[in-house]
Amino acid sequence: MKGDTSLFAAIDLGSNAFRMMIGQPVKRNRQWVVEEVKSLREPVRLAEGLHGGALDELALDRGWQALARFGKKLRGFEPGRVRAVATSAVREAANARLFLNDAQRHLGFPIEIISGEEEAKLVYTGVSHRIPASDTMRLVVDIGGGSTELILGRGEQALLTESLTIGSGTWSTRFFPGGRVCAQALLDAERTATLQFEKVARRYRHLGWQQAIGSSGTARMLAKVLRANALNDCGEGGITYRGLLRLSVRLQEAGHVDYARLTGLQPHRHSVLPAGLAITLAAFKAFGVTEMMPSEPGLRFGVLHDLMLKR
Repeated sequence: MKGDTSLFAAIDLGSNAFRMMIGQPVKRNRQWVVEEVKSLREPVRLAEGLHGGALDELALDRGWQALARFGKKLRGFEPGRVRAVATSAVREAANARLFLNDAQRHLGFPIEIISGEEEAKLVYTGVSHRIPASDTMRLVVDIGGGSTELILGRGEQALLTESLTIGSGTWSTRFFPGGRVCAQALLDAERTATLQFEKVARRYRHLGWQQAIGSSGTARMLAKVLRANALNDCGEGGITYRGLLRLSVRLQEAGHVDYARLTGLQPHRHSVLPAGLAITLAAFKAFGVTEMMPSEPGLRFGVLHDLMLKR
């Protein structure tokens, strides 16, 4: 793989995890699309290491070590075929420059802190290039560890974008310390997220949409858990409002995410499940969503697609 000039790499320094995707351009139905070759994930949990507005030493070290491992996989790649982007946790960190100086050395490539608006546009690019072409208006919700991106778009065009400081990592620390869950914590987490969503929801509802898509790991996690534990109504797929309510009851009864015995929940997702659930419920309420379909492509697909277009 090293030195293969047909390959591109995207690195996403997210607030919950760092991810790298190596892909190549493939022509399908007379259109160039991204084909995934290899993906790596490192559970860095940067957002959990934000204290007093700065990343603590443990978070810095976790990040540097993860990027050193990514860097070994990228040896032989040309600079123009690699793009690394940092999102919410690094955007918010007072010591971002300290982190980036060593981060770039470990990775072997520049790292760019992107704005919430650019993150939203890249997310939509990734989603729109992996679903069937359509003039349907789509609402894309990307719940990350430190921020949530909202995009309203048609076809390949993002028409309205927002980035809000609502994230499953920061919400986990704030409302569900140690994975403990109670009715009041779920209610407080959902209400706090709803208040932020409502600040922008009117513009989205005014334009309207026909399809809601969840493009983050949070959406894929919830869809998998709802399906594996038969929490949706018979015949319903994806993420449904009724399924989310049933999952909420299950977590409240268990009192802790580890005691809920949920099939299909990966161990590294345990700590963010309650927060991801509360934020998703808030988005459903604020935007009037009844069902949302998960999408694998998101930010990394968008970054790769942009890289390929520039070659």
